[in-house]
Amino acid sequence: MRTRRAEGWTAAEIAEAAGVSIRTVYKWLGRDSTDNRPSRARRVANRLGETRIEQIAALRRQRLTGAAIARRLRLCRSTVAGWLKRLGMNRLKLLEPAPPVVRYERAKAGELIHVDTKKLGRFKEIGHRITGDEGRRNRARNIGWDFVHIAIDDATRLAYVEVLADETGLTAAGFMERALAWYRAQRIKVERVMSDNGSPYVSKAFGALMKGQKLRHLRTRPYTPKTNGKAERFVQTLLREWAYVRPYASSSRRNGALQPFVARYNRKRPHASLGGRSPVEALQLRR
Repeated sequence: MRTRRAEGWTAAEIAEAAGVSIRTVYKWLGRDSTDNRPSRARRVANRLGETRIEQIAALRRQRLTGAAIARRLRLCRSTVAGWLKRLGMNRLKLLEPAPPVVRYERAKAGELIHVDTKKLGRFKEIGHRITGDEGRRNRARNIGWDFVHIAIDDATRLAYVEVLADETGLTAAGFMERALAWYRAQRIKVERVMSDNGSPYVSKAFGALMKGQKLRHLRTRPYTPKTNGKAERFVQTLLREWAYVRPYASSSRRNGALQPFVARYNRKRPHASLGGRSPVEALQLRR
């Protein structure tokens, strides 16, 4: 603007060329040239030198807490916390790289069966999530739960599923006994069973069944559900393609649609990890 003014432009011409008001032109012309400095603040809170930042990072790698680092370096806890977040070190688990995903798959059907349960609420009418009727949510409370018990073969993904009234040890053992009989009917000899450490699977009843059937019972490590990942993934498939696929009029209707879905899953549904084959087709190759 100063250059154009020096060339003899009027304030109105400058304003029109710059797309601003005449008032803005006079404001800028009235400023001293020394005011043309960056708008950045002269002082920034929590600014630290590179050495201090490196010290924070080094102490954090020794797994010191933010409070301990602040005391050691005589800094404010908020300053240390802010820098730990900027450095991506605010959570201890971030200090260690995630362990590589180890994928495994048994070569033969029956070598390993994964078992798990999933709790689903019972209902007598379409839920409020679909209707938006908050009153219905209150009326549907305390109606109870259904427990979906699942068993899935590691090699072929062939699945056996039942909806039962609870997940006690006796119920889980009864389900497992029926599942074993069903797999035998498919000419599959089960050798091992993998479960989490939930109460149904650490019960005396379930342990007695494993011992009586001469099966090896494997349990996942605590807080590592991915070890039983095939069961976890199948539960998600059940929820997505059966339990929540459409608005059932009641939980009884939902439960009635389970076995047709499982039959379709086993016989017709292509599975990416099986090369696009269904579990039944994979079974023909992996007996």
